[in-house]
Amino acid sequence: MESELKDLNSKPAKIQQPDTTHDDTSSKDDRPLLKADSSSTAAAAAAANIHELEKKFAAYVRNDVYGTMGRGELPLKEKIMLGISLVTLLSLRIVFGMSLVVVYYLICRICTMFSAPNQEEEEEGYAHLGGWRRAVIVRSGRFLSRSLLFVVGFYWITETHKDSANTKENSKTEGTHQLEEQERPGAIVSNHVSYLDILYHMSSSFPSFVAKRSVAKIPLVGLISKCLGCVYVQRESKSSDFKGVAGVVTDRVREAHHNGSAPMMLLFPEGTTTNGDYLLSFKTGAFLAGAPVVPVILKYPYQRFSPAWDSITGVRHVVFLLCQFVNHMEVTHLPTYYPSQQEKDDPKLYANNVRRLMATEGNLIMSDIGLAEKRIYHAALNGNNRLPSVLHQKDD
Repeated sequence: MESELKDLNSKPAKIQQPDTTHDDTSSKDDRPLLKADSSSTAAAAAAANIHELEKKFAAYVRNDVYGTMGRGELPLKEKIMLGISLVTLLSLRIVFGMSLVVVYYLICRICTMFSAPNQEEEEEGYAHLGGWRRAVIVRSGRFLSRSLLFVVGFYWITETHKDSANTKENSKTEGTHQLEEQERPGAIVSNHVSYLDILYHMSSSFPSFVAKRSVAKIPLVGLISKCLGCVYVQRESKSSDFKGVAGVVTDRVREAHHNGSAPMMLLFPEGTTTNGDYLLSFKTGAFLAGAPVVPVILKYPYQRFSPAWDSITGVRHVVFLLCQFVNHMEVTHLPTYYPSQQEKDDPKLYANNVRRLMATEGNLIMSDIGLAEKRIYHAALNGNNRLPSVLHQKDD
């Protein structure tokens, strides 16, 4: 990918510059977000601190009509449209959406009857199934995922597939003349904007992905996630269990790379969602195997409500999303990225180069904040009087 990376120099990715307005007084970071002197003083201090945090953590700031946390003051026209949608669209979409989920659950239940799941703790699922069972699970899953997107308002999805002559020209492994474009990618790497991202990828390629361990216990969804072949992780875990999950992901990426029948892994290397305008630092999990990856960029253009799941509660987000008459999604599929030997030896370099390529091609702003900063921002929005202890924690 050397020549492809050289091309990026002519159109460098945008980088969010750190805000240094208040850097001269480091003690401010240790002061409470809200003062208790008086109600007016507290309100002014809260507004000032929120404004400062929005500049620092711009990747999580909502800019739609519904405002911060979806609690902004709505114009009269928007209130009327929302009221109409609550009476007409909301109940219909919930009924049809749940019907599709139940139908797919029943399909998965039938296909997994008399079959034992993988017994490994992080991989408890049915990705190992083959034959007609796997074919039915995948084909019905792709169709019903797209149907569910249609039900919630994504009637059209604009997809762009970019090709690169440079990829083919420089796709030779060291010491062999075999073209790398003949190799199968091991993972799909995507920016993360919303839980809707997963539905799109299910409808497009039906990959496996990393999910919280609690997902496996959710009614209906739990069995579906097992049929996808999810790798389960306890997000807060800092023990050897987390390293075990990283090892499982690497093995699964290698398996998908070498075995055409194995499901590819879908990985969101940012580790959390943004408002869709930014691209956070990449974790190296998707790149440890040194296998080729397929970069995919998702965007959700909007006029009223942003489908991005950034600083809004899940229930409020679902209600507003279902009340929007039409939702839009734009997807850009970049060429398969074949790492150089140097990138295979250095996963961090590999991750950074893919991130830079995605930011440039997707016109995204690169930001180095992470999940810890997102929690700080959310705590401030929720009116916490003190910065959470997560302030000095690293993004997990």
